[in-house]
Amino acid sequence: MLNLIISTIVFFIAAWFLNRYLDEQNIPKGMTRTMLVFTLAAMLSWGSGELVDWARVKEGTRAEAQAPGDLSQLLKAAGQMQR
Repeated sequence: MLNLIISTIVFFIAAWFLNRYLDEQNIPKGMTRTMLVFTLAAMLSWGSGELVDWARVKEGTRAEAQAPGDLSQLLKAAGQMQR
């Protein structure tokens, strides 16, 4: 959830700064500029989301998703259900 919130905030901030920068450079508004801003803002947003995920894994807050015994327990449960 934190990933989604931070990515959304970064997207809008990046889009605002990119539009401001392109206005200062006197680049005319149009479809190409809009797509450029969208693409760059989306890439920055995705990158910030990946950083949040990386930091949370380093921190160890994903204990249940990253626990080494979960996969073996899941496979055992799946094997029992087939019998």
